[in-house]
Amino acid sequence: MERCGLLGRKLSHSFSPAIHAELGKYPYELIELEPEELPAFLARGEFHGLNVTIPYKKAVVPHLDELSPRARILGSVNTIFKRPDGTLWGGNTDWDGFAYLLDSAVKAQSLSLAGKKALVLGSGGASVTVQAVLKEAGACVTVISRSGPDNYTNLDRHADAYLLVNTTPVGMAPKIGEAPLSLKGFPQLAAVIDLIYNPARTALLLEAESLGIPAYNGLSMLVAQAAESSRIWGFCNNPAAETARILPQLRREQENVILIGMPGCGKSTMARMLAEQLSRPVYDSDAEIEKETGRSIPDIFAKEGEEAFRKIETRVLGRLGAMSGIVLATGGGIVTRAENYPLLHQNGRIIWIRRPLSLLSTKGRPLSQSRNVSELYRERADAYERFADAAVDSQPDKKDTLQRILEALTGPAAL
Repeated sequence: MERCGLLGRKLSHSFSPAIHAELGKYPYELIELEPEELPAFLARGEFHGLNVTIPYKKAVVPHLDELSPRARILGSVNTIFKRPDGTLWGGNTDWDGFAYLLDSAVKAQSLSLAGKKALVLGSGGASVTVQAVLKEAGACVTVISRSGPDNYTNLDRHADAYLLVNTTPVGMAPKIGEAPLSLKGFPQLAAVIDLIYNPARTALLLEAESLGIPAYNGLSMLVAQAAESSRIWGFCNNPAAETARILPQLRREQENVILIGMPGCGKSTMARMLAEQLSRPVYDSDAEIEKETGRSIPDIFAKEGEEAFRKIETRVLGRLGAMSGIVLATGGGIVTRAENYPLLHQNGRIIWIRRPLSLLSTKGRPLSQSRNVSELYRERADAYERFADAAVDSQPDKKDTLQRILEALTGPAAL
């Protein structure tokens, strides 16, 4: 069987191979090309089917023999099928994917889009598709671009926006932490959608959460469009059912599990047990700090002080938090810096392990040795609660604690 794959320029953070592995037993790979390589690759036709992503959704159009009606209207293609006669057909299953995502948000939040203003950030290929779906749903669409009549310098015109959809790559891994705009100027927003799915919570979606605005990432769109592409290639018989099956599973698999709690509460031990149970890689932020600096934690504290250590810790958490599908044990003081929360929350579920203070070990822990543990806990308890998605009480038998963590992970996953 000839190969299938995702065609783009920078693809290392794509979830598409994992999705297509669930959709059928066909080879699916990431195909990274520079723009000048695109025409020759398509001409060779050494593939059965392709998905197409940034920056080639429009660039592939002149090289195709036929377009679907939707792709012709949109001038954008994200799915290519090589027909038995060797000709190339192009379609737009992003339409199906965004329609699935939008319908999910509408039903979950009881939204009424008819006649309401929807802001679409960006004017590229994905934006064109989003605009078409929103207009079909009855929304009044305004496109915000860098140089158009509605741009980032006159956003005050649109304070009445009901829905905001980001179609730009701003905030996408590996350049996380950026947002195309602030949501504080849009008091009437009923929902925010970001087509980015890695990280699960972009800076834009994190702000939406902080403001109490329902927030959705693009993972469901990705799965739904992949299922429809697979149908076109002849592999998937029921895209809607497959999307409903794959989506929650993929969310759980890609979400990090992050353990927080007081020094000595058993985070490192539980992280190792949890990683073994879930067949995931495991990391320990303190161990990563020592690896990166070549020094022990007590040595850093003794020679440079806590503030210098916390800055190193935040830098390391930024790298670890950007990963997907890992188990991470953190240092007891990570909650003392508010900027650590989005680094961990962007891709993870945060579990607070609570253990009686009298049972906490202080060996090798500078702050626990130099200060009263009860005082340290009083200072941090509220922060642990703010950071945590769930709290688990440590049990005398480690296996019982593990079971409680696993139960805490069965609730609703990331967006």
